[in-house]
Amino acid sequence: FIKHITAFTLIVFAVFSRLAPHPPNFSPITAIALFSGVYLDRKFAFTVPIIAMIISDYFIGYHSLLWLVYLCFIAIAFLGLYLKKRKTFVRIAISALASSVIFFIVTNFGVWASGYYGLTLSGLYECYVMAIPFFRNTLSGDILYTGVMFGCYEIMNYFLNKYGEESIVAREKK
Repeated sequence: FIKHITAFTLIVFAVFSRLAPHPPNFSPITAIALFSGVYLDRKFAFTVPIIAMIISDYFIGYHSLLWLVYLCFIAIAFLGLYLKKRKTFVRIAISALASSVIFFIVTNFGVWASGYYGLTLSGLYECYVMAIPFFRNTLSGDILYTGVMFGCYEIMNYFLNKYGEESIVAREKK
């Protein structure tokens, strides 16, 4: 039950955060995909970030490369599933960084392949250079949201364990 509430809460949070004014590419979707892979059931790992994207994109607008964006979040959820039994602070931090890089490389390659910058090596170079300001926002958002989400979850579990309450993780294993 708690995982269903968590999944619903993450979707609502993601939708509102994407609809509220924010710097471009500064959103919690990557952190949510990682978090869902680590802490939620496999089905939620993929559906939570994608449902959040579909709902918010309905209001923001769709574009021809959304399938690549969604594919990146599915890949990031797989990374979260890999972390599930191997999570450490360092691995989570590296995964957040790797997720930002994956998103940057894949989506901007898609922009270049669409012909926007010309299908040449100089066009590819220009595409990636022009995307650097967006990458800064992506990286900042991914690190901030991943740190807050994972940190809050782990702190909450620590205090539940410390004061004799059953941790969320232990409760879910029953």
